Amino acid sequence: MARNYPARIIIPAFIAAALAMLAWWFLFNPVSNFTVSVPGMDNRKKGGASKGVPVKIGSEFKFFKTQVDIPGTSWPRFRGGDFDNICKEKIRLIDHWGKNGPVILWKLAVGDGHAAPAVYHGKVYLLDYDEVKKTDQLRCLSLATGEELWRRGYLVHLKRNHGLSRTIPAVSDKFVMTIGPRCQVMCVKRSNGDFLWGIDLEKEYSTEVPFWYTGQCPMIDQDTAILATGGKALLIAVDCNTGKKVWETPNPRGWKMSHSSVMPMVFNGKKMYVYAAIGGVCGISASGADRGRILWETGEFAPSVVAPSPVILDNGKVFVTAGYGAGSALLQVAGSEGRYRVEILQMFKPQEGLASEQQTPIFCGGYLYGILPKDAGGMRNQLVCCKAGDCKKIVMSSGKTDRFGLGPYIMADGKFFILNDDGEMTIAGFSPSRFTNIDKARIIDGQDSWGPLVITGGYLLMRDSKQLVCLDIKAR
Repeated sequence: MARNYPARIIIPAFIAAALAMLAWWFLFNPVSNFTVSVPGMDNRKKGGASKGVPVKIGSEFKFFKTQVDIPGTSWPRFRGGDFDNICKEKIRLIDHWGKNGPVILWKLAVGDGHAAPAVYHGKVYLLDYDEVKKTDQLRCLSLATGEELWRRGYLVHLKRNHGLSRTIPAVSDKFVMTIGPRCQVMCVKRSNGDFLWGIDLEKEYSTEVPFWYTGQCPMIDQDTAILATGGKALLIAVDCNTGKKVWETPNPRGWKMSHSSVMPMVFNGKKMYVYAAIGGVCGISASGADRGRILWETGEFAPSVVAPSPVILDNGKVFVTAGYGAGSALLQVAGSEGRYRVEILQMFKPQEGLASEQQTPIFCGGYLYGILPKDAGGMRNQLVCCKAGDCKKIVMSSGKTDRFGLGPYIMADGKFFILNDDGEMTIAGFSPSRFTNIDKARIIDGQDSWGPLVITGGYLLMRDSKQLVCLDIKAR
């Protein structure tokens, strides 16, 4: 039989139990046996590039077959031979995809990323990451067939971060140079892939790897490699034949490597390299006794993320832009004979003029063409045009029905070829006053089709995050 206890007994007992539990709560340490985890306890090297094992750049090689050079095709670097993303070959290209659709010559499965290829003498050079083997690989392919000729690589551990490989090789008659996702630079012989030298920028220059891995595409200028390192130096020049440093630009302000690439510029007879770093924009001497010296710089336009490269305009003007609300700036370089200065002519948000998040705008005939970012208001993701001297005044747009996401675009044979995020390619006529959508077709059912386009010899190379495709776009 249940017993009924009076309240005078139950209440004090309940209070005592509550006080005991409260005391236990404050005095008991539930993590007394845990060990605090601090950096270095897992014995992993800074950056985690290879699980504690030094990266042996160029240590792996595999040969498949030989192909002789076939002159007549050249897209040797990011934005092509003239750094302007315009194919100037006198080859007639299609205006329409035709009733049977695009002519796809070959397809190739590639690692997750947005790295586009370079082309030289009938051979395709692509930096690719193999997630199974954990290796950066420079792959040499036949342009006509897609067959792999050889590959040169090295072990380096990566984790996906909106893709892995992002950079385009620089190719000359003698050399191919790459920058991998974790800033490992590799230089090989173009003809056969023989390894020449490598530099780990993170290790040797204290380079801070950009958040989405390396986006900077290397430059070869007369057998000299030009690299923006950040860290201990701002820019360096390396002899492609020997791997020895030619000159080095100090970095007194501690500017960091961006996703942007170095662009050449000639102003008043002086050659210089223009770079949009994390921290500011600068011009570095590329010729004469003062090679490597900072000629001019500005920290007024300094977004935290910079992907598009500087666009060199006429008469000392430079256009720089970035995404994530940063907008754009129009710079004016002035001076001569070692005494240069720079001023900001325009600086504005993406809703106020031409801006770009990822792709670098094209300068042609005194006008700038680009795709506006997603934060550009009602004109977001449209292809637009402005005068190079007034980047706030939009004079042409593709309209509300033709939007292209972050897609890449290229000029060839008097037309635009524009790829949207989902693998649909548009052929468009263009002028500063009118956009004409001639034809469009879905090439691949992929996603994140952000890798820059290549057109040479009547071939068009494009990719999404997992596949590289070669089209025949010669007029028939």
